[in-house]
Amino acid sequence: MDFVVNFITSFGWAFVTLVAFILIYFAVQYLLNRQVRGNSDWILIRQVILFSIILTAIIAVILALPMSTDMRGNITSLISYVISAVIALSSATFIGNMLAGILLRAINNYKSGDFIEVNDIYGRVSERGLFHTELQTVDRNLITLPNLFLATNPVKVTRSSGTFISAEVSLGYDVPRLQVEECLIKAAKKAGLKEPFVHVTSLGDFSVVYKIHGLQADIKRVLSAQSRLHEMVLDILHEEDIEIMSPKFVNQRQIGDTIFIPKKMKAKKVAVPTDSPEDLIFDKAEQAENIEKRRQRLEDIQPKIKELKEQLEKAVTDEEKQTIQEKIQKLEDIKTKMAQNIVEEEGKLDSET
Repeated sequence: MDFVVNFITSFGWAFVTLVAFILIYFAVQYLLNRQVRGNSDWILIRQVILFSIILTAIIAVILALPMSTDMRGNITSLISYVISAVIALSSATFIGNMLAGILLRAINNYKSGDFIEVNDIYGRVSERGLFHTELQTVDRNLITLPNLFLATNPVKVTRSSGTFISAEVSLGYDVPRLQVEECLIKAAKKAGLKEPFVHVTSLGDFSVVYKIHGLQADIKRVLSAQSRLHEMVLDILHEEDIEIMSPKFVNQRQIGDTIFIPKKMKAKKVAVPTDSPEDLIFDKAEQAENIEKRRQRLEDIQPKIKELKEQLEKAVTDEEKQTIQEKIQKLEDIKTKMAQNIVEEEGKLDSET
């Protein structure tokens, strides 16, 4: 009996401290689980908070154990040294990415769904976070870039109003330049590009390199437009009996007057897919862009509600007040439904990653 009393007296505070932190841990975990949905940065913050609680609990329980003042001081010093060393080693990258994320948000030169290129990495933004930015590349895979990397390297953003795409082709010196330019511009227009123009980029030993440029208005179809431009250049040049020369092709005509142009074939009816390749390649980025647009529409609703509430205060007749209240209620219902849809879409987006 005396042993039990002594045990409770000696370790009672440590036990109470442990129980208290266990309750705090599960309470905070419950609250964070209700807030964290579909956002990897918030998941990281949740883990940091829970880890901090566990670390604090360990320190508090150790300090609550029965020990001499000198030993408690030594343990406290050791713990502080370890924590300081860990923070000093890891905080530079951690805080750097966080500050870079804030900087990128302030500049706001790109958003979810935009096409960007940095250091030969090209893709469409599928997620923007406090510590990282996620891109969906042309092979449909996801690549995560630290925000510090994006803040310290040039980022090329494809403008939403359109971008110029191009195609290069090498032709022999025996083909008139004006004829080539006419054919290439015709190919660009047939490919659906606007404002086409041609540059002569190189005069090689055996061939001339031409580059056709054209404006693609729908940036979500850039990959298909690039392929379409190559197809049209190939078809138009062959229709005009113009050989496409390789830079290593030596035009010595040792085999006679043979012209290297494929024979024309009868066109076969091919089933055209209803979905473009970009819909499959950038599916997550497309969903992220839709969520971003819904958030923007949700933010636009609040000023309208505020304006209607101001009108309600100035309203005189009961009929006018009722009409305004119905409008406010309608907007509130739309706001609630949109917020719920955003949470559901974020959950789906996170589960499909």
